[in-house]
Amino acid sequence: MSQTRILALVGSLRAGSINRQLAEAAAQTAPEGVEVDIYDGLGNIPFYNEDIDVAGQVPAPAQALRDAVAAADALVLFVPEYNGTIPAVLKNAVDWASRPYGAGSIKGKPVAVISASISQNAAKWAHGDTVKAVGVAGGSVVESAHLHFGTIGQRFGEAHPREDAEALTQLAAAITELVAARESVNA
Repeated sequence: MSQTRILALVGSLRAGSINRQLAEAAAQTAPEGVEVDIYDGLGNIPFYNEDIDVAGQVPAPAQALRDAVAAADALVLFVPEYNGTIPAVLKNAVDWASRPYGAGSIKGKPVAVISASISQNAAKWAHGDTVKAVGVAGGSVVESAHLHFGTIGQRFGEAHPREDAEALTQLAAAITELVAARESVNA
């Protein structure tokens, strides 16, 4: 079996964000034969604008994202909730990956959405908006791989999520579901 490559996109740009830490923990729990790469650079991508999305002239940071998404077998999006919805940086990444229309690098890719928030709501509004955006963009949403982490300030406190056995188990299960969805597409 060849290596399965999962690209993780984190909707928070803060270096110490819990969503980034959850992505790190997911990478740690990936089963043998699966690599989870956390994409850096979402903050460098200009807002999507069709005027600058011209073949051969796409801004380098946007093209790098498209290439990374195209090279991945699946995606996992880690979503905080900003003012009740998806962070702009993550929505922008989905927009760039969705183009050119009908043939974007996200088209047909299995995608899991993992949300985390300080609220009890567990960023479920942002989660729902992300699922909608991914589906419209052409990604194949894998609902069985979704997770919601609420009250993360209390749950993780000063500890990294990799120190939370339950979180590691949940993340490993989500990655396993994502890999299974990818394998069923390729079967």
